[in-house]
Amino acid sequence: MLEKPFRFMRRLPAYMLWRGALIVAVLLIAGVVLLFKIDSNMTADQSKPAQHASALAHPAPTPSPSVSNNPSAPSPAPASGSHLPSQVLNLTNWKLTVPTDSNHDNIADEITQPELATYVSDPFFMVNSAANGVAFRAYANGATTSNSGYPRSELREMTSDGTKEASWSSATGTHTMTIREAITHLPSVKPGVVAGQIHNASDDVIMIELNNKTLYVENNGKNIGTLDANYALGTTFTVTIVASDGHLRVSYNGSQKVDFSKSGSGYYFKAGCYTQSNLSKGDSASAYGEVIIYDLRVSHS
Repeated sequence: MLEKPFRFMRRLPAYMLWRGALIVAVLLIAGVVLLFKIDSNMTADQSKPAQHASALAHPAPTPSPSVSNNPSAPSPAPASGSHLPSQVLNLTNWKLTVPTDSNHDNIADEITQPELATYVSDPFFMVNSAANGVAFRAYANGATTSNSGYPRSELREMTSDGTKEASWSSATGTHTMTIREAITHLPSVKPGVVAGQIHNASDDVIMIELNNKTLYVENNGKNIGTLDANYALGTTFTVTIVASDGHLRVSYNGSQKVDFSKSGSGYYFKAGCYTQSNLSKGDSASAYGEVIIYDLRVSHS
């Protein structure tokens, strides 16, 4: 029986036998390759749990934050708010008188540039709590200048980056000071504060003064123009003083209130808190005047 197939194969042509053998060989090789791939995949799958366990046991280290050594790298942004008065107001061409007497010479201390650029004195000269203004305070028992019996925390106009005292004439040129400010406290017995002025070599020329509730322009002890007849403490206002052509003109919140004929020389601007009381007026040592200045500008042309 087995001889029949073989007898049939002997009858086939030679080229058909070779073609069949080649097909069988290709099929055998494909089978071997397929078996090898299956075996490789099974081996890889078996190794995955071990690799995962190793990763859990030895996690990759977390990279450290990079630190730049580049000197030109930007610095961190500064904290909001200002801590020095010079960060709020341009104090380049000013000097300051404060109601203290650090060297015990019975004269109020003066702070000039460059010290003024980094100067702060709580509570006499400091940035307010909102960090948008400079508080000037003078107690009734404070030290005074040689020509006054009243204490002050007040700026005096200078030139040449604060090295020379300003001195100009109202008869020539145009000289302007604009202050945005608020008077926040008055002494109780004699409730008066000066918040800005033109001064000369010996005395005040005009002053922006609050007496109780009346805010006005003062010259030689007289009211020469009321700015606000019922001023409320803490109210912010803008006052502009212009000296030109022998006239002193004062505007309050944009409206001119005073046009005073006054020609003179040796003039300069002052701004801050000039408390109009002392212990001899009946006020206690804890009584004080206070002014907050939010903006201060001076120009000459």
